[in-house]
Amino acid sequence: MISMIKELWHGNICPQTDSRNNSPEMKELMEYMARHHDDLLKTMTDEQKEIFENFDDCWSEYMSLAEAAIFEYAFKLGMQIAIETLTDK
Repeated sequence: MISMIKELWHGNICPQTDSRNNSPEMKELMEYMARHHDDLLKTMTDEQKEIFENFDDCWSEYMSLAEAAIFEYAFKLGMQIAIETLTDK
């Protein structure tokens, strides 16, 4: 049996990049976003591109922090449910 904790420790499980969790709707939305991103860049001046790139970087960093916070919350919630289930008489 595979130890999920060991797999997580060794980096074999990466929830934020596991594409198996992306629904068809999410994949379609990502494609739309990429296309609109490229279309928008084509219309921008160099200065606007730099501002947009800075915004994009900040947004990516924010989303990374948000995903980590959601993961932590969900993990703790799952553990609380497991503890309650195992200790409930």
